[in-house]
Amino acid sequence: MSNQTHIDQIAERVERLLLRYHELQRTNALLTTQVESLTHERDTLKSRLQAARARVEALLDRLPQEATVQKEST
Repeated sequence: MSNQTHIDQIAERVERLLLRYHELQRTNALLTTQVESLTHERDTLKSRLQAARARVEALLDRLPQEATVQKEST
């Protein structure tokens, strides 16, 4: 195998590796954006859940004491 052919093969392989590297960088950037979006969505849902729990607890606190005792004994 001639020296030039060997260099050409190496150059071609380096080009393919560079293309793959850039492709992986783009994929990583997209995935990072997706993770950030999902993290924000999760945090929003957790906040809404916490607010809903607080509202339910406030409603339960407003129930008459006898109704609470009756429910606990059943």
